[in-house]
Amino acid sequence: MMNDLQPDIRVSARELFSIDSDLQVPAFSIRDEHVPEIDPAYCFDHDVTLAILAGFSNDRRVMIQGYHGTGKSTHIEQVAARLNWPCIRVNLDGHISRLDLVGRDTIVIRDGKQITEFQEGIVPWSLQRPVALIFDEFDAGRPDVMFVIQRILERDGKFTLLDQNRVIRPHSAFRLFATANTVGLGNLNGLYHGAQVLNQAQIDRWNIVATLNYLPAENEVNIVIAQVPGFKLRVEEVQSMVTVADLTRKGFASGDISTVMSPRTVITWAENTEIFDDIDRAFRLSFLNKCDDAERSIISEYYQRAFGKELEYSIAQGESIKGESVKSGFDN
Repeated sequence: MMNDLQPDIRVSARELFSIDSDLQVPAFSIRDEHVPEIDPAYCFDHDVTLAILAGFSNDRRVMIQGYHGTGKSTHIEQVAARLNWPCIRVNLDGHISRLDLVGRDTIVIRDGKQITEFQEGIVPWSLQRPVALIFDEFDAGRPDVMFVIQRILERDGKFTLLDQNRVIRPHSAFRLFATANTVGLGNLNGLYHGAQVLNQAQIDRWNIVATLNYLPAENEVNIVIAQVPGFKLRVEEVQSMVTVADLTRKGFASGDISTVMSPRTVITWAENTEIFDDIDRAFRLSFLNKCDDAERSIISEYYQRAFGKELEYSIAQGESIKGESVKSGFDN
């Protein structure tokens, strides 16, 4: 049974993840249905990988913080995949309730009779198994949900099911991770609507907080080519695409634009370029059309600087514009 499994081998972080560390990490010799698939092209960040490995090897509660699209959840999953560690992801959107996490009474048929039976939620289910539980969008969770999670952030991690008069002690191979766009400080820059200001006593219970932000341009180019192999012979184009993305990030940081390109968006742009066989059209469909009309001239300028050509685009009034100067839709 899954809940009887224990890590039965140790692997070298240096050999498995190509990072400069002598850390030996516990792992499983067999794969379970809950183990994520390995992405052979995944590029590991040194510091974040070490933080995640510390979580697995020393049972530390690890939170990964950073901008959207940087691969925070995927980073944890890909480490788990190489350790053969079962992994469950839960997105803490507004529809996740306390009952979803803890459990609820349900009506079932037993021997032809209807009876009420308690169905465990994802938290007690995971606690009793060798599972890495990942809470995605941790800073978007509702307060009642967050206080449920706070119980298992304690050192011993015991979880009390009041309705069942039962105390659950975590499995020795249970691990807890979270990802967040902020560190519980709320939507300070207007980019992450729905992000909550979290209880600092809860944030303090996370043993390790690592930051995963945008990679150096060379690494991002390699990731895009690895994810979209059709661009292996189009390296210069990918470099220009990453340059556009980097310019949007600098523009966002300086307050010039309110939408930023993530590495995920660059990969989507490359994939759409293969579909439409037109890099300009793919850019408009992948990113530009998500942006405010007033900012499209600035983004068009970024595109011109990276590719050396002007970009045609439209604004809400339906005008087709080419070049960098845009008149307001209210001008006469």
